[in-house]
Amino acid sequence: MSSIETMSDEQFERHALGVDGLARFLRLHRSGAGDYTKNRMQWQKDLTIQDVLDSINQRRHR
Repeated sequence: MSSIETMSDEQFERHALGVDGLARFLRLHRSGAGDYTKNRMQWQKDLTIQDVLDSINQRRHR
């Protein structure tokens, strides 16, 4: 990921989400129940680096 100083305006807008987007993001991610870190570790426990790279490449080519 680029540093903020080298991002284009479009990249920065997507990165920062704007005030409304940031507020929505915070509402969505603060209202959940449970332990996200524990849950994430559980569903990612069998992932390999190659699995992650393959997933990234699939998303880029859609």
